[in-house]
Amino acid sequence: MPPDLPSLPLKLVMLLPLAQAETRSFVVDRQHDRFLLNGAPFRYISGSLHYFRVPPVLWADRLLKMQMSGLNAVQFYVPWNYHEPEPGVYNFNGSRDLIAFLNEAARANLLVILRPGPYICAEWEMGGLPSWLLRKPNIHLRSSDPDFLAAVDSWFQVLLPKIYPFLYHNGGNIISIQVENEYGSYKACDFKYMRHLAGLFRSLLGDEILLFTTDGPQGLRCGSLPGLYTTIDFGPADNMTKLFALLRSYEPHGPLVNSEYYTGWLDYWGQNHSTRSSTSIAQGLEKMLELGASVNMYMFHGGTNFGYWNGADEKGHFLPITTSYDYDAPISEAGDPTPKLFALRNVISKFQEIPLGPLPPPSPKMKLGPLTLSLDGNLLSFLDFLCPHGPIRSVLPLTFEAVKQDHGFMLYRTYLTHTIFKPTLFWVPNNGIHDRAYVMVDGELMGVLERNLKNELYLTGKAGAKLDILLENMGRLSFGSNHSDFKGLLEPPLLGQTILTEWMMFPLKVDKLVRWWFPLQLMKRAQPPPASGPAFYSTTFTVLGKLGDTFLYLPGWTKGQVWINGFNLGRYWTNRGPQQTLYVPRLLLFGRSVNKITLLELENVPQEPQIQFLDTHILNSTLHWGYAYFLPETQGSYEPMELSGH
Repeated sequence: MPPDLPSLPLKLVMLLPLAQAETRSFVVDRQHDRFLLNGAPFRYISGSLHYFRVPPVLWADRLLKMQMSGLNAVQFYVPWNYHEPEPGVYNFNGSRDLIAFLNEAARANLLVILRPGPYICAEWEMGGLPSWLLRKPNIHLRSSDPDFLAAVDSWFQVLLPKIYPFLYHNGGNIISIQVENEYGSYKACDFKYMRHLAGLFRSLLGDEILLFTTDGPQGLRCGSLPGLYTTIDFGPADNMTKLFALLRSYEPHGPLVNSEYYTGWLDYWGQNHSTRSSTSIAQGLEKMLELGASVNMYMFHGGTNFGYWNGADEKGHFLPITTSYDYDAPISEAGDPTPKLFALRNVISKFQEIPLGPLPPPSPKMKLGPLTLSLDGNLLSFLDFLCPHGPIRSVLPLTFEAVKQDHGFMLYRTYLTHTIFKPTLFWVPNNGIHDRAYVMVDGELMGVLERNLKNELYLTGKAGAKLDILLENMGRLSFGSNHSDFKGLLEPPLLGQTILTEWMMFPLKVDKLVRWWFPLQLMKRAQPPPASGPAFYSTTFTVLGKLGDTFLYLPGWTKGQVWINGFNLGRYWTNRGPQQTLYVPRLLLFGRSVNKITLLELENVPQEPQIQFLDTHILNSTLHWGYAYFLPETQGSYEPMELSGH
């Protein structure tokens, strides 16, 4: 008879959970083309949700809705740049609390398919890579470049030990881990790099965890690697039979896996909101499940690119991603079940039991306004607050990366050395504006230059006039050519044939100013409102009724950034669209107390500087801007697979 538990040595008591965990396993059964979970046949029906796009207090709600939809797993990325803002400085607190999210998934009875990168795409700033990597200008990202590998090794030696206890065979809920992300779509095709990553994962996580790769059809050759299980991604418009046959040429035995089955698509500023038919999505899912495939739906809930975190693509020209990452997913950006969810739930119910009971209803929504905002002052008048340490001086302009400005805005200043009587060409060669430049002479906005679209305008000015260029980083490339996407003035501007020199760079701490907004109040005094140009506007308001989720509508405003109670809600670009409203979770608002909204409007203010809070989201609108050639002929149509990337 075994001894009573209290009489066992403490060390042996501590080992008992590990001994029990050894009976847990998730493996590939190549003989029968299936997965085995604890020795029993298993397939996952999973959905993607990104913890970094959802406020932490809403994680449980979104995961519950996924589980109630019939899913048995959740797939998500880990963005390196979200957790290591500076080399050797790590943040796993609050919205970055990865362990808390893993625990929430476990409480929702969801297994986890983890995608830690190091590159993730995800339409996220720089594809999840930290911008401080670019402080070494010659670094080769996603390659066996020693500088890149050293940074990757250092990061994974922090991250992977954190998740090790959560591996399935250790008693956790992580059943598989992806190595890199759609690497075959990248130009490098560096197998030495992929082998290095595989070895690093094995050394830190052991041999039992299932490691896999994901690629589109064109990427399988460079993205797959012996020893890592090969999976594919495609959407409902693709030829499933053909693509699974292609997958079989790389992975002859084992379960078929679509790691990214697209339920919708991303949105770019200046194009229409993407939608995908619920019927076609549901029919495609049913066909895959009939084949016995395991499927992850990307996205099941999209969320929001709060702050400056949106990424960008480069498909002939620079395409920044919208603030909304609604993705036309089964669960809307505001967390509400959609008809697409119920169509998919109905399909899933044909193959496995789904939880009993109705899904939670849509969250309460509220309306408020219109509210009139008042001018706090021009951005230039707050320069001492925005850059308290003063400017960095250089003969030629420096990039954001060179002065350690990761996101947001930087002001470049120089002075005209002689009077310009006639309108003279001001331009930046070699598409050197990354990404958008607001050009001012003695505080007056003269025009806007934009990457790929407009790189010149005409200026006049007196000798000694102050030439200011406010540079906006609109998000680093997350997919496309995916080269090092430096921000700022990449080339010195020219006025006529004269290279402008003797620059001052002011890295602006806009968020810090807004959070500690008392200087705005101090500066509020009688002054004529600017005709146009970067300026702060704000107002306060009180919600007297019941708080609800809401959507900020900015009719007539042009482009800028918005904060509610100091929280950076994200970018708006009303006159370009398609997104017209910004999702405001009710948790950002104070009930029966004073709330403050602050706008940094970069260009033009409506005659009535008003905003409203609506109870519906406007994600698609008529476009008002003039670059018609920017729009593809088939807006909102299905993207071919070689242009995908998550």
